[in-house]
Amino acid sequence: MNRSLVGALSALLLGGATLVGAGAAPATAASPAKAPAPAKVSAKAAKAPKAVDFAGTVALSNCSGSVVRTPGSADSDPALVLSNGHCLESGFPGAGEVIVDQPSSRSFTLLTASGGRAGTVRASKVAYATMTDTDISLYQLTSTYAQIQSSYGIKALTLSDSHPTQGSAINVVSGYWKKIYSCNIDGFAYRLKEGDWTWKDSVRYTSACNTIGGTSGSPVVDPASGKVVAVNNTGNEDGGRCTLNNPCEVDENGTVTVRQGINYAQETYPITKCVTTGNKINLNLAGCVLPKP
Repeated sequence: MNRSLVGALSALLLGGATLVGAGAAPATAASPAKAPAPAKVSAKAAKAPKAVDFAGTVALSNCSGSVVRTPGSADSDPALVLSNGHCLESGFPGAGEVIVDQPSSRSFTLLTASGGRAGTVRASKVAYATMTDTDISLYQLTSTYAQIQSSYGIKALTLSDSHPTQGSAINVVSGYWKKIYSCNIDGFAYRLKEGDWTWKDSVRYTSACNTIGGTSGSPVVDPASGKVVAVNNTGNEDGGRCTLNNPCEVDENGTVTVRQGINYAQETYPITKCVTTGNKINLNLAGCVLPKP
């Protein structure tokens, strides 16, 4: 995971084990992905993109994140902060590890629309975190959405409840660096392998989103809707094959593809299927596919 601040300071912290199975097909080299041709949309159907800014994003000690809500969240619910599982203060969760309701007092710097400091919000617990199938952490805050808006004038970002679309424009909004990257969704990796971890149906960016260390956990926003569709988490730095800081793609047939310089994110719509009344994580809800402990 080279998208945390550590990755910006060191190109390779650890040697990652190759995760390709004995029966996998040989690796194939790939050039950096190119932006797809824009889809033809009628003037009537086209929507003007929303201006994407830093409001609702947060800076962690080593990563980025955002205050988020699901379509069903209430203003009176305790707010949630979304980041990566590999951004936890306790370190990387192991492959197969799922963390639920772990106490935390971590603080986050809440940003204004221009990237200025609005204030500080604090966690009461890690509601959910894992690096298995996806790479996410959800912190529950001591403040409600209403309290945050009343104190700082900041609204939470809303998680989209549908799968992102190939070719659509996106913005990767880093609260740590106060920088916004703009590109398109090039496609989706059936499996993305990095070191000991494997992620499913990952978002692949076009090359314009050349995210760096410290952008881990940044919300990936669809400017057409203003909603979060993914969370930024990794990229292949120097062409390595399935090792730390060098994820590889594996398709349904086991064929491995390495895309040096291309970066990735994890879809967030599955989160919306696992949140119930009071913003509580319920992994037993119908349609919830997030890994269980």
